[in-house]
Amino acid sequence: MHQKHRNSIPLHEGFRLFFISLLSVPVGLLGGVAAWLLFKLIGLFSNLVFYQKWSFSLPMDLSDQKLGFWLLLIPAAGGLIVGLMSKYGTPKIRGHGIPEAMEAVLINKSRIQPRVALLKPLSVAVSIGTGGPFGAEGPIIQTGGALGSLFGQLIAVSAAERKVLLASGAAAGMAATFSTPISAVIFAIELLLFEFSPRSFIPLAISSTLAMTVHDSLVGNGPLFHVSPTDFGLPHALPFFALLGLLCGLAASGFSRLFYWVEEQFERLPLDPLWWPAIGGLGLGIIGLVDPRVLGVGYQTITSILNGQVLPLSLLSILAWKSLALLVSLGSGTSGGLLAPMFTMGAALGGLFAILLNLAFPGLDLSPAAFAMIGMAALFAAASRATFAFIIFAFELTRNYDSILPLMLACVLATAVSIRISRHSIMTERLARRGLKIDQNYEVDPFRQIKVRDVMVCSPRSLKEDATVGEIASRIADHDPALSLQQSFPLLDSDGKLSGMLSKADLLRALDEGEAEKSVIEAGSRHPVVAHEDESLHDALARMLSHDVASLPVVEKDDSRSMLGLLTRASMLEARLGRLHEEHVREKSLLGKLLGRTT
Repeated sequence: MHQKHRNSIPLHEGFRLFFISLLSVPVGLLGGVAAWLLFKLIGLFSNLVFYQKWSFSLPMDLSDQKLGFWLLLIPAAGGLIVGLMSKYGTPKIRGHGIPEAMEAVLINKSRIQPRVALLKPLSVAVSIGTGGPFGAEGPIIQTGGALGSLFGQLIAVSAAERKVLLASGAAAGMAATFSTPISAVIFAIELLLFEFSPRSFIPLAISSTLAMTVHDSLVGNGPLFHVSPTDFGLPHALPFFALLGLLCGLAASGFSRLFYWVEEQFERLPLDPLWWPAIGGLGLGIIGLVDPRVLGVGYQTITSILNGQVLPLSLLSILAWKSLALLVSLGSGTSGGLLAPMFTMGAALGGLFAILLNLAFPGLDLSPAAFAMIGMAALFAAASRATFAFIIFAFELTRNYDSILPLMLACVLATAVSIRISRHSIMTERLARRGLKIDQNYEVDPFRQIKVRDVMVCSPRSLKEDATVGEIASRIADHDPALSLQQSFPLLDSDGKLSGMLSKADLLRALDEGEAEKSVIEAGSRHPVVAHEDESLHDALARMLSHDVASLPVVEKDDSRSMLGLLTRASMLEARLGRLHEEHVREKSLLGKLLGRTT
């Protein structure tokens, strides 16, 4: 058994980091190319459907199309095609893509089927190309993640390393979409990896950088949304940015609940699920007749709002109809990204908020463009709980240092409100309903901070190596407390030096084989796995698990036979319990202590 463990130990950690970083190079390049190809495919479908021409340029605004009755049928036809692809291809193409990538990480060892990498972008191109009010970002993130996962399946890597490759592909997709490489890395960490370490950060940074380079080469430099220099009105506008953050938190929680309520209504329909996207498309067509600006990716609409070029009534119309269009369309189970439409909604909400405040208090002179930018980031930060990512995202868009303070304030307040109202984010609610628990908290493993010396049993019960199995078994049967409670026993020679270890499993095995007269050193192990007092519990626990032992004798570094104590699983759990006590048990305040002394 020990030989098996030795053979399965991975190569040196530094070499594996270099190897995974090397694999992230093609993942980043392919992620950048995949994003470019998907935009071209969406452009082709949009032009064929709405303009009847062969062009790969992505139309930024479909509101100039006067299609009349046909507008009811086009999104419905697109929804039907997506429904057929979902039924006969893979249901993983449904939705906005990010929860599916999270699910692959959590329950499928970061394995994504190759058909998802092919059908997801194709279904998105059909959905958006027929007027779907989505962005391509979520599907691109899922497609990039699928490419990273495929690399991790073609090449012999661990599940943890494949997770890094999946996240690297996802970061590459986001970086190539928005030209925001830093926030793409943070986004992948917050929503896919749930860890921050060199083994994850370095490959992510490499893939994101290369995807951005591909984007610049194929599309050109600059962010997706071109934003004019904006005055954020610091410091007098900060309280109003805080109010906007609270409002965005409420809006994000309300939208998330509505979204999943709409999904539930579709699931109750007595129809085959392949028809749901077609019904959602029909609803979208009706909304498009009212306000055609809800159709398509809407990047031009977002850009206009961020530059303060949209009138108040138009902002209200966009906010209302875009929200309804997204609820009906995405709630029906079609394929499309969530980021762009929620950016539109957040920007419209922020711009309208500033305009209304200026009307109520003319002296404030708040910038609608600045509030639109903050609202865009705060709404999605609250909805996704990827708060840090979208603080950096908006900063990368504006490249205006004055935006940092309002972004931080609004985004964290929006997220705090969202957490207070809803247990799960819009990204994790679906997974939670499937029984998957998502913990987006980042905590240092307490076992990495606690040393062996802090929890080891300093005076464990030991046995003489020449004692017999029958003798020790009799003492345990007689309920000797020192022996009954301990699971493993250090064996000492005549000089008091460590010579082996005996577990109760070893004892029972010897008794079953009729070897009661055998010495405990013969029944146990002559070469015990040991721990050192200055190492972390994390390292000691890894050794304990890999060798399947319940206890480790703690020995001096320069003398492996001089025992200092015994590290047991019970003592490690007790240390963990102590940390939980520190986190959750409230201590008496300093004021309380002072008052206590005076009474």
